[in-house]
Amino acid sequence: MAESPVQLLRLHARHAPFNARGLAAHATALADAAGIRPTNASARAAPSARAVRFYVASGLLDRPEGTGTSATYNYRHLLQLLAIKIRQREGQTLEAIKKEMREVTGDALERRVATSLAPALVTNGAGIQPREDDGPATWRRVAVADGIELHVRDDSPAAREEALLAMREAVRAALGRPELR
Repeated sequence: MAESPVQLLRLHARHAPFNARGLAAHATALADAAGIRPTNASARAAPSARAVRFYVASGLLDRPEGTGTSATYNYRHLLQLLAIKIRQREGQTLEAIKKEMREVTGDALERRVATSLAPALVTNGAGIQPREDDGPATWRRVAVADGIELHVRDDSPAAREEALLAMREAVRAALGRPELR
């Protein structure tokens, strides 16, 4: 029996708690896999740790547990961040999103996010698409930096060119080395 998008989204709760950078990276991976791109030119497709802190200060995200570098974010924060990116894709302003976020319950938020991300969530619990045949898989190699590369199976939703580029840039940003960008 196939799992529902909500059940598949809940599998991501096991990755919590997050720090701000981890929350941003996890949301970016899901948004990229789903092809979420904001229509508003001033909004970035991939949230950053700085954006997470801005959203908290602006009241778009709930306050994390702890403060400063010890602040931790949970599954609800992930849902909220994904909802922000989804609504930006739909052309909503941050002010309109903030108003909506105050009115939506946790279950409704989870259902809304799961429905929007459904194509990217259609994977098994390990995050790997089940294969229909036992034939050899073909893989794409994406160079990130000297000695670092990503391997993505061609039949994965993440094998789209824009997703590959986003993943490469996310890994480079995570490395924090400007010469790699």
